[in-house]
Order: sequence, then C-alpha cells, then structure tokens
Amino acid sequence: MFQPRSNLTTEQEIRSLLDKIPALKKEIQKVIVGQDEALDELLAAFFAGGHALLEGVPGLAKTLMIRSLANAVSLSFRRIQFTPDLMPADILGTEVLEEERATGRRFFKFNQGPIFANIVLADEINRAPPKTQSALLEAMQERSVTLSGKTYSLEQPFFVLATQNPIEQAGTYPLPEAQLDRFLLHLKLDYPSEEDEARILAQTTGAETPELSPVLTAEELRAIQRLAREVVISSDLLNLVNRLVRETRPQTTSFDFIRQNLEWGAGTRAGQALILAAKAFALAQGRFSVLPSDIRRMALPALRHRVILNFKAQAEKLTADDITRALLSRFRLS
Repeated sequence: MFQPRSNLTTEQEIRSLLDKIPALKKEIQKVIVGQDEALDELLAAFFAGGHALLEGVPGLAKTLMIRSLANAVSLSFRRIQFTPDLMPADILGTEVLEEERATGRRFFKFNQGPIFANIVLADEINRAPPKTQSALLEAMQERSVTLSGKTYSLEQPFFVLATQNPIEQAGTYPLPEAQLDRFLLHLKLDYPSEEDEARILAQTTGAETPELSPVLTAEELRAIQRLAREVVISSDLLNLVNRLVRETRPQTTSFDFIRQNLEWGAGTRAGQALILAAKAFALAQGRFSVLPSDIRRMALPALRHRVILNFKAQAEKLTADDITRALLSRFRLS
C-alpha cells in the first residue's frame, strides 16, 4: 500500500479521503450533465492546487460548473464579473480613510476585495483591460496581494477559476502570455452530445432544482493536495515530460513541424503543470503512480495556452492542439 510522507499514515485514512473524490464528482454531476472530460480536468487542477481557465461558447455551463464545484466544497466563494470598466481596486480592495469617534484619530482601513476568497470565479476574464487583468498576477502566483507597500496573504487553499468566450471579439482583451502561464490548465468545453443535451433540457426546465451538499472540507482538500504531490512518477516519465516540453521550442527543437509552425514554445512551468496535473489525475483515478496515459490525458490542457503559433500556422488554421497532438504522436503518446 502507498505510504505518504504526510500525516495521513493509515490505509483507512487514505482510502476514506480518496472516496471523497468520486463523491465530489457525483455531487457536481447532479447539476452538470455531460462535459465529463472538462470536469475531470477541472478537478485535476483543483487537486493539484492550480488555477484553471475554461473556454467555450455561451451556454455550455462554464460558470455553472465552477459555481457547482464551489457549492460542493466547504470553501468561501466569490464571483467577479469582468467588464471593460472594472478597475484593479474592484478586485483587490481599497484603503478607506476612517475616524475614531472617541479620539478623532484618523486612519486608513483596508477593505478586502473579492479576491480574498478560497475560490474566485473570474467570469469572462477577457472582457477586462490588461491593467485590470494584471491585478490577478501576484495573487495567482504568490498567493498574496500588495497594496500601499503592505502585503496581505490570501487564505489557503486559493483558486482562480476563469471563463472566457472564444468567439466574441468586440470589447474583449486577449490575455497576455504571462497571465495565461499562471493557469495550470486551459480547459475547452464543447457542445454536449444529443443524449446529454436532451437530459439538460429535461432537467433545467422542470419544477425541481437539484441542491448540492458540501463533500470536502478545506482541510480534506489540503490533504488531497499533499497526497497528489506525493504520487510517484518514474524518472523515465519525468524525462519524457522534460523532452516533450523542450521540443515545443522552435529555436532548439529537432522536429521540423514545430519549427515551421510555432513562434514560441512552452517554458519550464509547462512541465511542472503537466506533471502536477498528471499526478492529480492519477490520484483521482485511485492510483498512486503516474502512467503514460495520464501524461497524454493532461498534455492538451497543460500546453495549449503555452505555445504561440506563427503566422504560417494561423493562416493554415492550425491550432495549438494540432501542434501538441503531432508532438504526442512523435513521442508515441497519441
């Protein structure tokens, strides 16, 4: 039996904790019909302790999926609707001048913004201008907020789960590469199957609305995150991930297809994201070691937002997923 280095030392404790994972997914599926792949990827990011960006056309339940996840765990949740007039202070908070009635002494008090929550839904994140988007950079990377020279730590665990619409261009601002790189995974939601869509129509137009109950506490989630980092990955798979990421860089790749179609490749954080996501995905399947299939499963969401297509690839209507699939095929992971 797998023996972690964390304070969960007995098989019964570990098994009881891991039983919460399918229970969490089942609870969310009371509301979310279909989208199993996206939900598995979202949970992988969640258990790995990373942020996730959900992309899909309107009406695919992106916001509902995140809100359902928040309702199924005992964590604080805040939703921020990103708009062109949103300011950084609307996210981070602001200092307000106050006065003590007894003494007349004036002082500045920091009023926390909605970023001070365990789960922050950044809805339609690409509608806000770059200045406002950049307000999330420190929070996402350092788990802290600095205002007026003072740093405030964010409560742990902390997740930014963002949504964006890929087809609407008017009034939107593409996320810069530095912002995208802070998302552990970039998830894409597609249209549901005919059967799933029929179930959605029946479920959402009836008189009853499913109610979700919390499945995980904050401490249980932190324990799962610790376990995920202790999942074993072989040196061969570690080296494979390293080579896979390095081959995305057109300046040094040995793969002509990459050199011809990419302007810029993935950085080291891509390898870290792929390994952590694969570990979390393996743990969610009840395994304590990473398989090649886990690397293959998490490669697209971990890499698609970390490679930049050149003009030739864009003209030929290639996507980052096309590039990644070709690379996986080269490494016999397709």
